[in-house]
Amino acid sequence: MTEEQLIDLGRRAVACKGWRWLPGMRGVDVAGRQWRRNIASWTGEGHGIRTCRGELLPDLSDPATVGCLLALVREAWGDPCLHVGLLPARWGVWTSQNMPLHECVGKALTEAEALVAALEAAP
Repeated sequence: MTEEQLIDLGRRAVACKGWRWLPGMRGVDVAGRQWRRNIASWTGEGHGIRTCRGELLPDLSDPATVGCLLALVREAWGDPCLHVGLLPARWGVWTSQNMPLHECVGKALTEAEALVAALEAAP
């Protein structure tokens, strides 16, 4: 994904009803600085503890942030067994709520995009 696409995807994510920052997530501010969320505050990588100002978007190229996004999607759907998998040429997100049939609630070219689509579609 291009940097512009990652920014747009981050904006879509934070606009979702089920979005919130979790410990371990990495955010990027308008100046391009990276911040990591710990339990009580934000830590700037290489900058010590500082206050974030302006727009802060999730870095959806960061594996820890994508893992936290999966947790948010599971929470939003109320399904701890919700899972992500690779389809031919794209990713999908499935709930286990309609057992034995699984419902696909998000599809996209990347795992992060599929998770954001599933968070957008959450009830």
